[in-house]
Amino acid sequence: MNVKITSKKMNTPQNFTEFAEEKLSAKLDKFFGDDAEAKITLSEFKNQIVVELTVKYNNMIYRAEQSAIDKEDALDASIDKIIRQIRKNKTKIEKRLKDTAFKEAFTEPVTEQIDYEVIKHKKFEMRPMDVEEAILQMNMLGHNFFMFSNASTGNINVVYKRAEGNYAVLEPNVV
Repeated sequence: MNVKITSKKMNTPQNFTEFAEEKLSAKLDKFFGDDAEAKITLSEFKNQIVVELTVKYNNMIYRAEQSAIDKEDALDASIDKIIRQIRKNKTKIEKRLKDTAFKEAFTEPVTEQIDYEVIKHKKFEMRPMDVEEAILQMNMLGHNFFMFSNASTGNINVVYKRAEGNYAVLEPNVV
């Protein structure tokens, strides 16, 4: 697994890099192959370390975000969260993980089968707008996200409000 660690407004000690690589290898190698990419982003928010862990493998993205006073604890919690996601959705993602991923990983049977039911389809008109206008529209509607046609690129984008209270934009990168 290829591991990349970045920090926002803080330094990452070398021993954390080694710790993270060992932890990821020990807990996630049974699910992902050697060509998996893991990205860890560290930041500090309200006297806590926030760890964002993103693992890309076979065109699937697994993501977890946890905060703790200690970065090692936050990383452990993020890894456990990804394992819970994999366990919860075992039957749906089984064919996208390594062939040996579930051989001995979980000894207890998974009794929970989740079916996703779409209860509403909504169509709406989109006019081109910039990101600031899209955020304004989202806030006026009282939504957590808003899909719009980006006037500068012509692509469909999504703006959303993050847990910290700031905003993010999702832009497609078609491969």
